[in-house]
Amino acid sequence: MNTQVVVVTGAGGVGKTTLSAALAIAVASPTTRTLVMTVDPAKRLADALDLTSLSGDPVPVVDAPGVWAAMLDATSSWEAIVRRYSEPEIADRLLVNPYFRALADRFPAAQSFAAAETMSIFIESGSWDLIVVDTPPSAGGLDFYLAPARTADLVGGKLLHWLTGAQLPGRRFLYRFTGRPLLKVADTILGGPLLEDVAEFLLDLRTMYDALTARAHTMQRYLQRATTLVVTTADPAPVAEAVRFFEELTEIDVRPAAIILNRALPTSWADAALQPIPNVLDPAVRAELTKNLVNWGGEARRQSAAMVGLADRYGVPLVAVPWVPVSPTDAKSLIALLDGIDLGAVMSR
Repeated sequence: MNTQVVVVTGAGGVGKTTLSAALAIAVASPTTRTLVMTVDPAKRLADALDLTSLSGDPVPVVDAPGVWAAMLDATSSWEAIVRRYSEPEIADRLLVNPYFRALADRFPAAQSFAAAETMSIFIESGSWDLIVVDTPPSAGGLDFYLAPARTADLVGGKLLHWLTGAQLPGRRFLYRFTGRPLLKVADTILGGPLLEDVAEFLLDLRTMYDALTARAHTMQRYLQRATTLVVTTADPAPVAEAVRFFEELTEIDVRPAAIILNRALPTSWADAALQPIPNVLDPAVRAELTKNLVNWGGEARRQSAAMVGLADRYGVPLVAVPWVPVSPTDAKSLIALLDGIDLGAVMSR
């Protein structure tokens, strides 16, 4: 399988959707089929690519030959997962069960699993030379990497085994002697039909364990082979998410290829206050401008020192993407955002 995968991760609000679009367009060509996919329902990818709308079906980007874009619908994706990995009768029950709907619609790990499943399907289709994945922002993108294993663990976890019995054959007989007393208490307290709904949900969910576990292993292999880029800004909260990402990712053996500092202030600002200000005769105005330059120069130095230290700490390259006053909303401005950056070096492992 020759599809190259680039996974762009990071905290919410750091601009990773825009950078994902920029990467896809910058490396694409009419002979290279590139797909950029996002899980963000806020239309950021569509806005960056000047598209009116996006769906789970890839659509071509008019101003960028060779580029397609798609936006994941987690609910629809889970419906497809259930149909794919369970018997038709069980799938029908799960899809109308309110507990399953809550799991698919509201849990970040479930959304991340659906995103990883969609990525895997696109990889296996053989239709794309390059896939750029804009990950969900939950936990700084960490959930996207951990969700396959954690979802499989949930479906096959000890609590689920205890409630439904050790073996699925004869499962309803076993359930009567394990989970029923606990659920009857819950029924009494809550005054609703919790027992039947929860029982059906848990019992049906367990039937997917073998298939989801095998799929989780496949997803992890794809993620381990992908190029992972960690996007952050110099603000404390996104930096903390980036640190957490590096610290907790070791359990699945993924090594990011680079840290991308987005909205980086120009290093030239650090020394700007030392230069004369031309054509400003009023001493008060000149003093105010100098004060402003000193402040911004100090911030530029702080950003540079903090991010170089972070990159050195984890032994990965640091790539700075400069701050721009207006967010890119077309192919030309997206390409300009990465001007001067060696994308081949950034995206290679």
